[in-house]
Amino acid sequence: MLRLLLLACACLLLTGYAWSTASTSLSERLVAPGGVSPLLPEQRIAAALAALPNRSGQIRTPAGVALFWRAIDPGDYRLRYRYRGIGSDAAHPQQLDFSLDFSAPKTAPQTPRGTVVLLHGWMMDGDSLLPWALQLAQAGYRSISIDLRNHGQSGHAAAGYGTREAADVAAVIATLRQRGEVVGPLYLFGVSYGAATAVFTAQAMGSEVSGVVAMESFANAGRGIRDMLPYMLTIPPTDWRSWVAMQLGRWRYGHQDIDKVIAAADAKLALNLDRVDVAAALATVPACVLLLHGEEDRHIPVSHGRRLASASARARYLEIAGENHLSLPMRIDTLGTTVDDWFAQTQTAGEACPQPQLPG
Repeated sequence: MLRLLLLACACLLLTGYAWSTASTSLSERLVAPGGVSPLLPEQRIAAALAALPNRSGQIRTPAGVALFWRAIDPGDYRLRYRYRGIGSDAAHPQQLDFSLDFSAPKTAPQTPRGTVVLLHGWMMDGDSLLPWALQLAQAGYRSISIDLRNHGQSGHAAAGYGTREAADVAAVIATLRQRGEVVGPLYLFGVSYGAATAVFTAQAMGSEVSGVVAMESFANAGRGIRDMLPYMLTIPPTDWRSWVAMQLGRWRYGHQDIDKVIAAADAKLALNLDRVDVAAALATVPACVLLLHGEEDRHIPVSHGRRLASASARARYLEIAGENHLSLPMRIDTLGTTVDDWFAQTQTAGEACPQPQLPG
């Protein structure tokens, strides 16, 4: 059955709107993620966490949602990371292929330069960003990943496509600050669905946020869905399994009217997805925001990133050649230094937002 879900697997690393063959309504896939992406190598991540000093827990928000969080302290982890692409071996078909090696620090944790809160995408969880959490911890930050509502070890509640999730995140940050977990300047790092959440959180928290990295966010939820769903039914199959998945997806979903699908999701969520406007929120964010988008992204096209970039004078935009929606979040090897430098520069930039540079 897992292999018959290749259409859903290809759907989004660290992001949203994937569906499963068990669904009879596409709108249901927009309301709830319905599982964990098979792209995620859960066993490898669990093994890494078992060898890594960390703290975790749950916090119940004022909305009544229990959210799971995990903190990793700064230190010398001797991180060795390499991204290889999307694997295709028999044991792990279509899983992300990367190597992640590190050593637990042998000295007491360093005083953090600041705190970075990491926000994942649809059908993922906070631990899916473990390579980034370690990269940032090695750079001197305390990293705190949060499982958004309906994901990972967090509770369930109506999805908000970043709006309701932002209120959750702000509540968790407030509680963790009281406990001494959030120290120094506060930064947000989000990928796709998590990137939209990061922008809405920065809008809500105002001057409490010192900087944001938003990777491959949609500019508007309704527009993002309309752009992505037709593409999902045209992805060229790579083998007979993905061909079967493609035919099944076209048979099950190809005839559905996207506007009616979104309207049905609106009704179930009590939310107007066409009014979930990340660009409008970004225009009022006081923090500097770094927008990253893969030039080859077909799930959330670069038009979304460019619209976001034009929405605020405090936004800086990098369009990364040769990367798509699945590969870009995994390119810690090329983007790690850029993100580290961005956070460091925003702390000292004053009123002017720095212009980021990619490594040569």
